This record gives sequence, structure tokens and C-alpha cells, in this order.
Amino acid sequence: MILLERLWDGLTGLQQPPSATAIWWTALAAVAVVVVRPAWRIARHLVTIVHEGGHATAALLTGRRLRGIRLHSDSSGVTLTKGKPRGPGMFATLIAGYLAPSVVGLLAAVLLHHQRALAVLWAGLLLLAAMLVQIRNFHGLWSVLVAGAAVFAVSWWAPDEVQSLAAYLVTWFLLLAGPMTVIELQRTRRGGRGATSDADQLARLTRLPGLFWVGAMLAIDLGALLLGGWLIWPTGG
Repeated sequence: MILLERLWDGLTGLQQPPSATAIWWTALAAVAVVVVRPAWRIARHLVTIVHEGGHATAALLTGRRLRGIRLHSDSSGVTLTKGKPRGPGMFATLIAGYLAPSVVGLLAAVLLHHQRALAVLWAGLLLLAAMLVQIRNFHGLWSVLVAGAAVFAVSWWAPDEVQSLAAYLVTWFLLLAGPMTVIELQRTRRGGRGATSDADQLARLTRLPGLFWVGAMLAIDLGALLLGGWLIWPTGG
């Protein structure tokens, strides 16, 4: 009962945003995580969770059958679905992965714009819990449990100021990670290792070149970064 009350308060209550200086620091920290290679290799696992969650969500929303999600130690992953090999459902499922971090980041930015930092954390926890039941390997189970435990600890025990900073940091990170993963995708394709990538599967599905889909996904992710950044951009002193 207490958990449900705290969850409801978190999802509906308002929190005072951090100072402009603190928001700047969260943005700089997110940039560091994305561009510093050792940090990115670790944080990339969180991006994979969101990426595969995007595939799974799109599959369910378009009527495909979700058969499970696997997350691997090299930060790759796969979402297994069953349904027609062509058509809108397959298209939505394929394109959703590389858009998911940016879309989730943009939705989080909207919540932060309306002073709902704790709602960002609780919503993330609910999404992780929903994804947990679809994990089909040990590393994936461990990854989602660790991420969920970290989010729960911050949202349950941390002071309000820390909760707000954590929400801003995660939001900036997701907004920046979206374009970065697409850039990595093109690097992989250029190296001749992307024949089974989402972009190349979209190319076979639509008969438009894979580079077109890389460009389209990058444009959407950059648009989400600009819009999300504008929503939470610090304007005060």
C-alpha cells in the first residue's frame, strides 16, 4: 500500500527543478558519458535495453507476437517477434529500435518541462518491470534488474534534489545516445558488418537504400535532441 501511494505521488506530484547551473552540469555529464569511450561502453547497455524495448513495444502495438528479448554482454541485443514478414507491423518494429532512446528521452523532457522529475524515474521503473518478464537470457535479466534497482534506490531513498538531477541526467543521456547509436550503426555498415542491421532490413523491406534509413533515423533523433533540449534548457541563473 505504501509503495502504491509513493508511486502515485511520484507520477502525479510536482518537484522543484534544479538550478540552471545544476542542469548545465547534468548536460555536461551526459555528454561525457556519450563521448568518453570507457563510460560509453558501460552506458551502452542501458541504451540497448531501451532499443530492444522499442522493438518490443512497436511489435505489440502493431499486433505482432512478442517471443522474447535477449541482451548480450557486448551491448548488442535481439527482440524476437512472430508475424507477417512484411507490412506496417514489421516496418514499425524494425524502425522503432534506433528511435526509442530519443523518443523516451523526449517524453522524459516533456515531463521535466512540467516539473515532474520523479515521474520520469517511476515511469522508467515501470517500463523496466514490464520488460523484465520478456527477457530470455541471464545477462539480459541481470542488466534489467541492475538498472531497475538503481532507479528504485534513487526514486525511493534519495533526496528530492538528487532525484531531480538523476532525472535530468538520464534525459540528457537518452537524447544524446539516440544520434550516437545511429552514427555507430553507419560505421558498422561502412565496415561491411551491417548486413543484418535494422537499416539494411528496412532496405530489403522497402527497397529504399539502407543509407536512406540511416539518414532518416539520424534526422529524427537529432530533431528529438533539439526539441527535448529546448524543453529542459536552463534559462535562469
